[in-house]
Amino acid sequence: MPEAVVDHRRATAERNAAAILDAASRLLERGASLNMRAIATEAGVSRPTLYAHYPTITDVVEAVIERAVRNSVASMEAARPASGPAVEALERVAAASWGQLAQFSSMAAGAREHVSTAAVHRAHAPIRGYVLDLAARGQAEGAFRTDMPADWLMTMYFALVHAAADHVSEHRMKRDDALALLQMSLRDLFT
Repeated sequence: MPEAVVDHRRATAERNAAAILDAASRLLERGASLNMRAIATEAGVSRPTLYAHYPTITDVVEAVIERAVRNSVASMEAARPASGPAVEALERVAAASWGQLAQFSSMAAGAREHVSTAAVHRAHAPIRGYVLDLAARGQAEGAFRTDMPADWLMTMYFALVHAAADHVSEHRMKRDDALALLQMSLRDLFT
């Protein structure tokens, strides 16, 4: 088969895969019923094309989660968690997490219905690693408390970030105000 034909087929397949993930993300964000027919329709692809890329709804949702996590990892890297004083890095990382949570929270809520908690934890491992490394670095530098293990601080970090998001939703608080309180709460916890 000529190389141009192979390249065209590969490009078409990549466009279809992206369209499928975009469609599933939109459906999850809207809280719509998520099934293979709805995803194919929303993506503008045939169901055989959808099944060729993602054999099950779980496969689609896991791919959506993995793509969202890649975006979150890029945001976390941009926050430079390994640079500067640990307390300042913690504030930057919290701001990055807060922004990503705002972007993906409704999608994540819908995704929980279709994937296991273990799959979500596996996908989020790189993000947890950044916070764990930051906690350990801050402890080694004497900036963070050492009476709690670094992995405990990491777990509490994510618990606080998600609890803050729940509070914003429940109490209609401004996200910027909540971020300031979240950063203060994290600083108090870590130091």
